[in-house]
Amino acid sequence: MIHVLITDDDPFIRESLQLIIGLDPDITVVGTCNHGDEALAFIQSAVQVDVVLMDIRMPICDGVEGTLKIKQAYPAISILILTTFDDDEFIVQALRNGASGYLLKNISPDRIVQGIKTVEQGNLLIHPDIAKKLATFISPAPAPSAPLPAMLREYGLTASEQAVVEKISEGLSNKEIAQELFLSEGTVKNYITEILSKLNLRDRTQIAIFYLKKQSGVIS
Repeated sequence: MIHVLITDDDPFIRESLQLIIGLDPDITVVGTCNHGDEALAFIQSAVQVDVVLMDIRMPICDGVEGTLKIKQAYPAISILILTTFDDDEFIVQALRNGASGYLLKNISPDRIVQGIKTVEQGNLLIHPDIAKKLATFISPAPAPSAPLPAMLREYGLTASEQAVVEKISEGLSNKEIAQELFLSEGTVKNYITEILSKLNLRDRTQIAIFYLKKQSGVIS
């Protein structure tokens, strides 16, 4: 069972999400909050939370700051940003703060439910339109892309690990990476563990941001 905490300052949105998500037999909504600080306090009350469904624009403590506070205190909790605002600056900052994914509220309810399940499994989830913009907004002056092996050879990554890094940066799940690279999901997970160790990173979100920065020339 996936335990979800909904955080949104709009009571109608909270109630609607609670109704939609609660219909799935694999998910239970353990509570709702008005802003990021409330969400952190709720988690501190010792109620089990696996995924926080978090709006970005909220008073007192918005989703970007709330993500940072929660991930610093509870790194195992996945945070899925859900908003009506297609704001590129917020997108990058939320991911930097540890968000596992970002979806827009205009998507279908079943995709929100699937998104919760995806990030709970440790996968990165980014709306396709947003994924295309990430590299652009990480660097205001993109440099020509170098071939992936040349980019990451200095970090000791194997060719297979480098291919996994590229797929993570495209927002693919472990299952999708396994299908595209003709690997088992277990092998993909092992590669990710090695990649995190070699790059000294915390999670797959940081892998994606690292790669995009490297590709755009922010990291030389």
